[in-house]
Amino acid sequence: MFRALILASALTLPAATAFAQDDEPGRLSLSATGEVNVTPDMATVQSGVVTEARSASEALNANSQAMNGVFSALSRAGIDRQDIQTSNLQINPVWSNYSNGEERRITGYRATNTVTARVDELDSLGATIDALVSSGANQIQGVTFGVEDDSAARRQARLNAVAELRETANLYADALGVELGGLLEFSESGGFRPQPVSSFARMESLDSATPVAAGQLTISVTINGVYAIED
Repeated sequence: MFRALILASALTLPAATAFAQDDEPGRLSLSATGEVNVTPDMATVQSGVVTEARSASEALNANSQAMNGVFSALSRAGIDRQDIQTSNLQINPVWSNYSNGEERRITGYRATNTVTARVDELDSLGATIDALVSSGANQIQGVTFGVEDDSAARRQARLNAVAELRETANLYADALGVELGGLLEFSESGGFRPQPVSSFARMESLDSATPVAAGQLTISVTINGVYAIED
C-alpha cells in the first residue's frame, strides 16, 4: 500500500522595495513524505529473569540457573546463539520501607538479566514466548517487529515522495500564477512508523500459543525542496 503525504509548505515572494536590485528571487519551500506499508518478516524479543535473595551472590546464582533455562528454550526454538545478546545485567540492593522514623536498610538483593533474541520465523513467535516463560523467564519487556531487507520499499517511498513534491510544486505555481525555476535545495529524512495491528490470520494460526500480531510497518521518507520562482 503506497501513500504520500504533504507535511508543510511555504511560499516566499520578493518584496517590492526601492532597492529591487538587491532582492533575491522568490522561493517556494515544500516538504513531502512518501510512505510504503510492509509486512514484518522478523522480530526481536526482550526477555529475562529477576531474582531476589538475602545476599548478592545468592541472587546471582539463582538468576544464573533460571537463565540457563531461558537459553535452552531459545535454542530449542531454533534461535542461533549469535542471534541472542545480553542487553541488561544488574545486581541492586533491596531496601526496606521507611516507617516510624526508622532508618532504611538493605534487606536483600535483586539480580536482573535480560537478553534480546532475534526470531526469524514469526509463526513460532507466540510459542517461543510461551517456552521462555515456562523455562524460567519471568520478565518479557517487549516485542519489536522489523524487516530484513527494506531497500526496495525505501526506494519506492523515495519515488512517492519526489512525485508528490513535484505535483504540489506545480499545483502551487499554477494557483498563484507564477512560473517555477530550478531546484535550489534538496534534503531527505525518514524512518519506520508502526501501523495498527491488523494480522488476525496470523493470530489464529498460532493455535494455543500466546497470540502475537505482526501487523504492518510503514517505511517513510520525507524530502524537503526549495524551488526558485521566475520573475
